[in-house]
Amino acid sequence: MKVGIIGSGNVATVLGRLIHQKKHQVVQVMSQHIDHAKLLAEEWGANYTDFDGIPDESADIYIIAIADNALNDSLIRLSLYNKPVFHTAGSVSKEVLKAVSRNYGVLYPLQSLRKEMSIIPSIPFLIDANNEETLQLLRSFAIELSNEVMIASDDERIKLHIAAVIVSNFTNHLYAIAEDFCNKEKVNFNLLKPLIMETAMRIKELSPATVQTGPALRKDVVTLDKHLKILTAHPTLRTTYLRLTDSIMNP
Repeated sequence: MKVGIIGSGNVATVLGRLIHQKKHQVVQVMSQHIDHAKLLAEEWGANYTDFDGIPDESADIYIIAIADNALNDSLIRLSLYNKPVFHTAGSVSKEVLKAVSRNYGVLYPLQSLRKEMSIIPSIPFLIDANNEETLQLLRSFAIELSNEVMIASDDERIKLHIAAVIVSNFTNHLYAIAEDFCNKEKVNFNLLKPLIMETAMRIKELSPATVQTGPALRKDVVTLDKHLKILTAHPTLRTTYLRLTDSIMNP
């Protein structure tokens, strides 16, 4: 299948590489930044243009992989008529594309993607479209990219997007907070990395609720009090600790 990629950031880069690996042809890269489009186009043997250019009419489908909050502004000049076009946003309705084409939908990769990745991880895709023919075309394409493809409405997708923010962005933020605490208290954060990996591995087979451990779950007030005394010197972290402790003790 011939694919036009609109965007040049992390998602556009990784999806383009995956599409290329699966022997589809990226025929064009469009980007707000012409130099970024050029780099990706050279990688895939495609042509390129900025957002003022003309979409390549030879493409069978177009994938718009740009920031969620940039979709409306970036689509103003884009008109693809009957060509199937899909955005990759988790929190934006497919209806944002109704002025772009008569056939549109969503190809949302439920994964954290970075252009620096040397190996592309497993990517579940949530898909949706405005008509059955376009949905079946998208499904056929998506199952060539991933073993996990699920049809999800706008409402279902944004709920999973919320959950994704919690398990990925919020969790990583806690890692950053813990690293900062360790640095300030002059203890080695790297010693925690095996624990991080072990905790993540457990939920591959089990519900997170069933593998919860720690002093809050045990209602170990003596240990909690020791922690809180040390955290007096870190008031913001102390507040976070108290709120999470309360959430565990009173689910």
